[in-house]
Amino acid sequence: PATLAQLSYYHQLGLRERTLTLPLMVALVLGLVWRQFSSVSEALRVWHQEGLLWAAPLKVSQQAISERLRTLPAELLERVLNDLLPQMHRRWTQRDRPMPAELAWALTHYERVWAVDGSTLDGLVRRVGLLRNLPDWPLAGRMMAILDVASRLPQRVWYTDDSQAHDQRFWPDLLPTIPANTLLLFDLGFTNFKRYLHLINQQVTFITRAKSNLSYQLKQVLHQSAQVHDYLIVITVDKQPVTLRLVEVLYHGRWHRYLTNELDPTRLPVIYVVALYWQRWRIEDAYKLVKRLLGLAYFWVGSENGVTLQLWATWLLYAVLVDLSDEVAGELGVPLADISLEMVYRSLYFCVNAIHRGDATDPVSHLVANAKLFGLIKRKRKPPNLSLLNLTILDSP
Repeated sequence: PATLAQLSYYHQLGLRERTLTLPLMVALVLGLVWRQFSSVSEALRVWHQEGLLWAAPLKVSQQAISERLRTLPAELLERVLNDLLPQMHRRWTQRDRPMPAELAWALTHYERVWAVDGSTLDGLVRRVGLLRNLPDWPLAGRMMAILDVASRLPQRVWYTDDSQAHDQRFWPDLLPTIPANTLLLFDLGFTNFKRYLHLINQQVTFITRAKSNLSYQLKQVLHQSAQVHDYLIVITVDKQPVTLRLVEVLYHGRWHRYLTNELDPTRLPVIYVVALYWQRWRIEDAYKLVKRLLGLAYFWVGSENGVTLQLWATWLLYAVLVDLSDEVAGELGVPLADISLEMVYRSLYFCVNAIHRGDATDPVSHLVANAKLFGLIKRKRKPPNLSLLNLTILDSP
């Protein structure tokens, strides 16, 4: 339905109906990601014999498909993704299952917890077109994403074909996207005190890392012990003094330094500054999944349009996988963090076969019934010797 909803926009672009219609092309691109085909020609053979997703078997030439991948506007698939994400976010809010303690605390104080980060895409294949004569493998570009840390769903994704694009370049795109009362997590690559002022004016709370050579004036000592420092500091930005909060924690012989614009330690205690920044790693997990598990580290084509088609299809499949995994977590009564998204993805093969045999009708119920067999719940790791609570408790760290 989300694909069919784009047909009017498809016609507005002046595109005419062909044998390879928009729903068929979306099925092809998603099928390429879902089935992990190594090339378009391999997908074509399967399409001839079996069909792909909702696309019935169809005989069409590889030249026609390659031309369609080159010319079909990738923004159509991006629009499908952006239309589906709000629906998935709404479904997430309607489910009842536990979540990590620091996120549960944060969502009682902030409307949302988002993480932002960029990632460089891997090299393109050199066997096609103008790429054949290049001496090196050109990188496919760079993507930037905002991830809802609690739901693991992407909020927004951007792409540029410039693989050398710095994270700073995306600030103009990011700022209008972040509403008030958001807790935003980002790393050192986004260090820009002018942009921090914009976040402060937008009533956005942020937690980031502080550089080792940060220049500041100490304004007030909120707490100081052998292992925890909590300071209010002043940084000059365009001759304007800006007060921020610097938190330093000694862990395994190394000082970790964090910056936040939440100046009241009762509203954002030290323990949550550290614990919530660690949750920023969820966006790294997302990039790992889309690249390694869903195959965005390998590109079937060399054209920019083909790359962006694959990019949006992969993020779309990632969002479906997260949505399905969260549904499974809700049925099992465990946090989404306890569910292995990789094993859910790999277990879908067995769900498909069970449905074809008539042994199952619903993938969620089949996954839940066979959760132990499929290894959907992660094994419990041995807890560390030193807990975060013991490390940062203010009375006796």
